[in-house]
Amino acid sequence: MPDILLVDDDRYSVEFILEAMKKHDLSNRLKVFRDGGEVLSYLFPAEGNNRRDSYELPKVIILDLRLPKVNGFDVLRIIRSSEKTKMIPVVVFTSSTDDSERVESYRLGANSYIVKPIDYENFVSTAAEIGLYWTSQNMPP
Repeated sequence: MPDILLVDDDRYSVEFILEAMKKHDLSNRLKVFRDGGEVLSYLFPAEGNNRRDSYELPKVIILDLRLPKVNGFDVLRIIRSSEKTKMIPVVVFTSSTDDSERVESYRLGANSYIVKPIDYENFVSTAAEIGLYWTSQNMPP
């Protein structure tokens, strides 16, 4: 199980995040999902298919809100409703500056809400900080 699950369908965001993680030797500890359904299938495999124990859970999920198939709010709601996954830190990393989306993310149990910076340097720096903090400094339960 990778330490970081990235759930984002934007090609450029994924590319920039991978660049940031590579600079800090975290890219080999990251798995990318392009829609909410993919990450939910990964976290909750069908009965008998590669069942994962709780000790194999990621250290953090970086989640965009606007996703195909299953949106970020529903992904967050499902993660928080399961005993298996409810303690996994979830960082909402989105382009949305909408206050209602920020409030809803926290209401559903997000651990952090970060708006994606517009310029490349700040974007990469922010992504690297997210990865480093949650994989190196945070003390999980």
